[in-house]
Amino acid sequence: MIPVRVFLADDHPLLLNGTKSFLKEKLYDVVATAEDGNDAYNKILKHQPDVAILDFDMPKLNGLEIAKQIKQNKIPTKVIILTLHKQEAILQEVGESIAGYLTKDTALNELEECLLKVMDDKEYISTNLTQSIHFDYKERAVDKLTVTEVKILRYLEQGYTSAQIAEELFISKRTVEKHRSNIIEKLDLPSGSNALILWLKQNPDFLS
Repeated sequence: MIPVRVFLADDHPLLLNGTKSFLKEKLYDVVATAEDGNDAYNKILKHQPDVAILDFDMPKLNGLEIAKQIKQNKIPTKVIILTLHKQEAILQEVGESIAGYLTKDTALNELEECLLKVMDDKEYISTNLTQSIHFDYKERAVDKLTVTEVKILRYLEQGYTSAQIAEELFISKRTVEKHRSNIIEKLDLPSGSNALILWLKQNPDFLS
């Protein structure tokens, strides 16, 4: 199995080396490091790592500015922002220019889980962030759904079966099931036919 290629950037050498050592112990391939934003961006261009773990507050370019340039230039590297800051501006970029957002106080506890999620094309936000910051995650989640997926959720909320929804929307039952699978994945729910129904009961205001 080819190890995940990781790039690190942090203007605090102790934190940089600590994260690097942790990743190497976990058998990640740390391809390069940097201590300022310009150097970080140039090395990302050169090495094209799978994941770049970037400090937010760095000289010259901050982590978010680098992430936006990566997206703009269609570089396939996924970005995780690692920072002391708890900012809604960074949270709003999860799913846009960045795939993960970790705070340094919990980083080593959550970093490996974050990397696994990100490499599986999912998003990751530190648990303490979702608990401590006023952040409308429901709104962000519903924004990920297509118009058809929202319609299907509304029918499910009313107790319709997949066959009944198919009749209402003039599509096949198989297509409805595919949409349901997509919704489960987008909302990061466990797989299973009842997971979505149970989740809707637990979140009655999601579609309001």
